[in-house]
Amino acid sequence: MTNITVCGAMGRMGKSIIGVVDRDPKTRLVGAIEANRHPMIGSVIGRSVKVTDDLKSVIVKTGVIIDFSSPEATLKNLAVAVKHKKPYIIGATGFSEAELKTIKKAAAVIPVAISPNWSIGMNLIFNAVGNFAELLDGYDVEIIEVHHNKKKDAPSGTAKRLAEEVIRGKKEGKLIYGRQGDAALRDPAEIGMHAVRAGGVIGDHTVIFASDSERIEVVHRSQSRENFSEGAVRVAKWIEGKKPGLYEMKHVLGFAK
Repeated sequence: MTNITVCGAMGRMGKSIIGVVDRDPKTRLVGAIEANRHPMIGSVIGRSVKVTDDLKSVIVKTGVIIDFSSPEATLKNLAVAVKHKKPYIIGATGFSEAELKTIKKAAAVIPVAISPNWSIGMNLIFNAVGNFAELLDGYDVEIIEVHHNKKKDAPSGTAKRLAEEVIRGKKEGKLIYGRQGDAALRDPAEIGMHAVRAGGVIGDHTVIFASDSERIEVVHRSQSRENFSEGAVRVAKWIEGKKPGLYEMKHVLGFAK
């Protein structure tokens, strides 16, 4: 049994993760963390778990922490996890370079899993698009992502990761964020990045590989947030007992190089 504490518990992703944990016979919710003064603080959810703003109050009975809060809250709670040697799964995005260095430093002490997207399908696509880019020499590459109208960052962390994998395969690439004006002629080395924000879209990502004679589109559409939650909970069951280090879904799926 993996005892899980969820940070950002009352957010959309937090609630989805708690639902998956409650349905999985191999996991148990032992902690639900929210920001100070959140209206749900003190409320009881799941199997008699009280929402709190203090990770330290549940850390002893916690096996693994899943955090889908914010960069600031993540780093605060990560410090508690390091002190108590608890594995940590990070689902927040938008970290600065300095914050990523802090996360890497924590991974020298505890196992830390971080990814811009915990969907199993999307992680298979991360692996695939790098191979496509390597083999489709000379093809133009464009990345389009669509999310709900309340998403704060653009482009998405997933789109950035897709671009990284394309650059890995092509061994070159210059990111262009949208185009406008009379001097927008496409450079062959460009990777176009396009962010759309509309309605309640959970997350759609398309990578286009195009030559003069054909077009290949690699598409992933999230039909519910449970695909992220199921992936994160799968990682939680895998990471418990692992050595300190920085892990991704590719390690869980077994195709890490």
